[in-house]
Amino acid sequence: MSLIIQKFGGTSVADADRMKEVADHVKRTKAHGHSVVLVVSAMGKETDHLLRLASEVSQTRPAREMDMLITAGERKAIALMCMALHDMGVPADSFTGSQAGFLTDTNHQNAKILTIDPQRVQEAVDAGRVAVVAGSQGVSTDNNVTFLGRGGSDTTAVALAHALNADACELYTDVPGVFTTDPRVCEQAKKMPSISFDELLEMTAVGCPKPAMRSVEVARSYGVKLHVRSAFTWEPGTWVTKEENSMEKPIISAVVPDTSQSKVTVSGVPDNPGVAAAIFRPLADSDVNVDMIVQNTSDEGVTDISFTLPTEQMEIGKEIMMSVASEIGAGEVSTDDSVGRVSVIGAGMASNPGVAATIFETLSSESINIHMISTSAIRVSCVVNKADIEKATNKLHQAFELDKG
Repeated sequence: MSLIIQKFGGTSVADADRMKEVADHVKRTKAHGHSVVLVVSAMGKETDHLLRLASEVSQTRPAREMDMLITAGERKAIALMCMALHDMGVPADSFTGSQAGFLTDTNHQNAKILTIDPQRVQEAVDAGRVAVVAGSQGVSTDNNVTFLGRGGSDTTAVALAHALNADACELYTDVPGVFTTDPRVCEQAKKMPSISFDELLEMTAVGCPKPAMRSVEVARSYGVKLHVRSAFTWEPGTWVTKEENSMEKPIISAVVPDTSQSKVTVSGVPDNPGVAAAIFRPLADSDVNVDMIVQNTSDEGVTDISFTLPTEQMEIGKEIMMSVASEIGAGEVSTDDSVGRVSVIGAGMASNPGVAATIFETLSSESINIHMISTSAIRVSCVVNKADIEKATNKLHQAFELDKG
C-alpha cells in the first residue's frame, strides 16, 4: 500500500462545499488502496483577514503573538476537514504542527524546520486513519508556536513526505500544473507534464508563485517526488523529479515574467575594498531580499551599484541605503518601481550555445531595452521596463517555440 501526502491550499478549502469536495477526493484516493496524509492551509483569505484584524487592534504586533494568531487559521481548517471526512465514513485525526512533530528555530513569522518526529502521524496512518496536518506551523526550540511563512504549507507537505518516506507528495492548488509561462500573460502557455527540480527551483526563484520555493528546495534535497495539480479539475498535473536525459527534451522549458521587483541605485560609491559588504550587510540584517546586483566600471575612484529587491521592501531598502550612503561617503540613492524581470529557464541551455544571443536579439527586435542581466547555468534574467514585460514574455515564448509544445 502506497502512502501519498496531499496538500490543499487556501482556495481549495475556501468554504464548506470545497471542503466536502476535498474530503470526497481523499475518500476516493483511499478506495484505490492508498494511505493518505492531508496537509491543509487556512481557508481562502483567512490569513489576510487575521492580518487585517491584527493591524486594527495593534501597531506593535509582537511577532510571537502574530504567529499564535496566524496559525489559528490552519487549526480551524484541519478540524473542519476532519469533520467532513468523518461524515463520509473516513476516520481522520487532526494534528497541529507541534502535534505532528515539527520542531523549528525561533524565528517568528518565517521559521525554518529543524527536525520532524512524525510519530503520531505515523500511528494514525498505521491505524488506517487519515492524518490531517495543519500546514505552515510548528513549535520552536523555546516552546513557542511558530509560523513558517507564506507558502509554508507546501514546505510542511514536502517535509512530511520525506519524514514518512511517502511515495509521492501531491500539491493541489487553483492551477492545473506548471506552465511554460504565466497563462494570464501569454495565451499560448502550455502545461508541462514534467519538469526537473533544478528548473522549477529557478522558476520559483524568479517569480513563479507556485509551489513555494522552499518546498522545492526541500524536495530537491531529499528526492521527494512532487505532483503539482488542480484541486478543481482533478486532472493529472506536472511531475517534478530529478533531471532525466531525453533526446526530445527542449533546450528551454519556461519563460517567467515577474512584475514584483524594483531597482535601487546608489551613485558615487567609493571604489574601495569592503564597500560592497558595507552596503549589503545592513540589508541582510533587515531581511531585505536582494536579487540582481550590477556594479558599473569605476571612474575616478567611484562607481554606481544597482540592485533589485521586492517592491514591497523598496522603501525600507531605500531608507537603509540612505543611511549607508552617508556613512561611506556615497552620493544619491534612487529607486525605480517601473521595472520588471523576465527570465528564460532550461536545463538544456548549459550545453547549447546561442541561448543568450537569441534572448537579446528577440528583445532588441521589439525595441525592448535591457537594464540589468543575471545568469546561472540554466537561467538568464533580464530587467526591462515593466510596460514591456508582457510583450517580452510572449516574444521569448515564441522565439524558443514553447507555444508548440
